[in-house]
Amino acid sequence: MQLQPAARSRASTTPQIPSQMIFVTGGAGFIGSNLVRGLNRAGHRDILVVDDLEKGEKHLGLNGLEFADYIDYRDFLERLPGYKDVEVIFHQGACSDTMEADGRYMMRVNYEYSKELLAFCEQRACPFIYASSAATYGNGDNGFREERACEDPLNVYAFSKVLFDKHVRRVLPGAKCQIIGLRYFNVYGPQENHKGRMASVIFHFHNQIRGGGALKVFEGSENFRRDFVFVDDVVDVNLHFWANPEVSGIFNCGTGRAESFMELAEHVRSNYEGAEIQMIPFPSALEGKYQAFTQADLTNLRAAGYTREFTTLEQGVTAYVSILEKSGGYYRTAVEPAAAPSR
Repeated sequence: MQLQPAARSRASTTPQIPSQMIFVTGGAGFIGSNLVRGLNRAGHRDILVVDDLEKGEKHLGLNGLEFADYIDYRDFLERLPGYKDVEVIFHQGACSDTMEADGRYMMRVNYEYSKELLAFCEQRACPFIYASSAATYGNGDNGFREERACEDPLNVYAFSKVLFDKHVRRVLPGAKCQIIGLRYFNVYGPQENHKGRMASVIFHFHNQIRGGGALKVFEGSENFRRDFVFVDDVVDVNLHFWANPEVSGIFNCGTGRAESFMELAEHVRSNYEGAEIQMIPFPSALEGKYQAFTQADLTNLRAAGYTREFTTLEQGVTAYVSILEKSGGYYRTAVEPAAAPSR
């Protein structure tokens, strides 16, 4: 990790972000669409959304957003050299299915594609802020610090993220642009409907309850503890680093708290009258591929000037359930900017 001079605190101010063209890959996806919404709130509309709408229902995540244009990710690299006024690339696009077994596909989409985008940012000296993953830490036996010694991927998805992080570490010492990698822990919140089996357990709990059933929790879930982070906080961390271009490096993006799936289920259940919890056997398909414990080490994130407290699990679950109940988990309307960004 390369940590340049400590950034100024953003505890209560709107990010001072310039207003040229912004690229968001994966902009129709879960974190990407929430990031576009966060940019809208900060007063930005000159946004190019890059994604894949082969699953047409993903357009529902774009309905409540304001952006200048959309392009398919397969056409984006070919057209990329023609773009002149690129202010920043938020690279959120990836194959995030941890059960995907096609390593060739995974490496092409997650590794090679990312390298090309980074090379473009190096040429143009524009910030490159990308999604890494806490999956890089494997079972966590070696800790959750942003260090090579802690990395032990359990699947090819995590391997693709580790390999790109290694590439970034090689580039950082001579980098001509800001490079930020964010290792997302268990992110949850609105706009994840299209993720199917990879959606958060909160989304699945909601559907189980509204389908007339109980919340299904794996046996032993009181001992399975994860760092659950609300998507609004993830957006805020992204914008923090864009507002502080003197900082580069790879940083954890989690709450620093490890809470059990049973606690999570209880928080969800409390929002639904009469809901019950049902224990089910642990799937054999997940044996040896399941992170039983994660907890972000926030030392480097705090040293980089990010001082805000993260949303508690109870607060985040209540906010997310409210949107699931009101609009099926989607933002249906655009947001008004909180304040126009300015230098």
